[in-house]
Amino acid sequence: MKVLTLVLTSVLKKQRTRFFIGFVLLFFFFARMNAQPTSHSELAIMFYNVENLFDVEDDPQKQDDEFCADGLRNWNYFRLKDKLNKISKVILAANGFDPPAVIGLCEVENRAVLESLIEHTPLKNYGYKIIHKDSPDERGIDVAILFRPDKVTPIMYSYHPLATESSDTLSSREILEATFAVGQDTLTVFVNHWPSRYSGQAETEPDRLLAARTLRNHIDAVFEQCTDAKIVVLGDFNDEPDDVSIRKGLMTVVSDNPSNKGELVNLTASWKPKGTLKHQQSWQIFDQVIVSDYLLNTSGLNCSGADARIVDLPFLFEADEHWGGKRLFRTYRGYQYSGGFSDHLPVLIKLSY
Repeated sequence: MKVLTLVLTSVLKKQRTRFFIGFVLLFFFFARMNAQPTSHSELAIMFYNVENLFDVEDDPQKQDDEFCADGLRNWNYFRLKDKLNKISKVILAANGFDPPAVIGLCEVENRAVLESLIEHTPLKNYGYKIIHKDSPDERGIDVAILFRPDKVTPIMYSYHPLATESSDTLSSREILEATFAVGQDTLTVFVNHWPSRYSGQAETEPDRLLAARTLRNHIDAVFEQCTDAKIVVLGDFNDEPDDVSIRKGLMTVVSDNPSNKGELVNLTASWKPKGTLKHQQSWQIFDQVIVSDYLLNTSGLNCSGADARIVDLPFLFEADEHWGGKRLFRTYRGYQYSGGFSDHLPVLIKLSY
């Protein structure tokens, strides 16, 4: 009996030893697997018109009186803080668990509100950095970029004013151009907020044509330096994909022709009947994603037409009791404070590399 006990004890010890060795080997196998660099990564780029992101201070150089503490909209610190938190909520939810690497923004008053956005909201956990410059816009609203340095490395940026042939500069937002290193590749991003239709679509069309030609000239300059440049064009164009400023001024196409190199392909043309803002009962696509064809079906940094989409998160809408269906949950409706997000939906493109 004693011999049998010794034999059983020896067998159990060997089994435990084998189990322990097997467990250790399995642990190191999975650790090694997780340590290996993935052969496929994704990079999200987003654009969002955040609708009048003003601070509460009066700037005598800008037409911002209605958004001062004693202005017509009763804008104050608490409403600003709420709006900043709402914008951060949209950014954090736009791409699942991995917030966008590059974010183009428009209708921001100054760098101070951007600093508050990345430092005093949940965005502070992602280390976003800012590209910003004050524009000649009369209301003082600018275009800007937020980027994550853990995802992309900035190489250069510049702002391009809308200048006429007689060298007069429009009192409008400039076009922001920024180039980033992404892995072994480079990507140039243009962020736009073209002149509005406030005085009428036909009356203001020449200003948007000027913006289109200005943008096209700078895109051509990028192609001159790099014939197969990978470019993403984002913005609120205040025109739709089939309007003359986009089709003829910017010279975009709806689908890529492989035999024509250097095309600008508008990935948003197929989004109808959806849109990024609503006028009465009709949805319009003012916020668009346009790419150079060198990003399509290629090696390295690439995307497909299906990778561009509207960020239509449910909490960005409310019931439209007047026109039916849904409408955007805005910060203000007229001069009445609603406590919502924006009068535009964000757009997003996901790149692979």
